[in-house]
Amino acid sequence: MTFDREDLTFNVVMNDEEQYSIWPDYKEMPLGWRKAGFTGFKKECLEHIEKVWTDMRPKSLRDSMAAAAEQQSKG
Repeated sequence: MTFDREDLTFNVVMNDEEQYSIWPDYKEMPLGWRKAGFTGFKKECLEHIEKVWTDMRPKSLRDSMAAAAEQQSKG
């Protein structure tokens, strides 16, 4: 299986909810995902994701919570 290979080049990818994953460089990008600016071997890509994906909540949830906090602060 492709994702088990350590010797292939992968792209770090992100969806609209700003969730990260990896995708083989030679495969067509799946719908709803875009390159996130890092390419390397599987281990390197996973290490990069670990560094940059510090808040695993989906973007829509983060936005909703921020809006609720703003409303609450307005009184």
